[in-house]
Amino acid sequence: MAGLKLICGLVLLCMLVVEPMATTALTCGQVARQTAGCIRYLQRGGNPPAACCNGVRNLNRQARTTRDRQTACRCLQTAARTISGINAKLAAGLPAKCGVKIPYKISPSTNCN
Repeated sequence: MAGLKLICGLVLLCMLVVEPMATTALTCGQVARQTAGCIRYLQRGGNPPAACCNGVRNLNRQARTTRDRQTACRCLQTAARTISGINAKLAAGLPAKCGVKIPYKISPSTNCN
């Protein structure tokens, strides 16, 4: 009986720990951290550095829900407007350069809804 109580307690503890992580929404801070390595490439061209592509792939994995993808879209659009010298064509092609397939075009005019 004590073993069953211990197992039930562990399951409950796991649910309390895992559930908040599973429902945590993506933030602009997370988007910025994942894409910070891309700024120089987006301004000057060349080849995206490994840190950039790793961030793009991580961001793609993190943006699982529609809400997360909308947040990422809006955060990237805001960043593109506030960081000077971002080349929209380089931004549009970045996912492909990093081996990431997304179902929409990266653009300041993309409807994030």
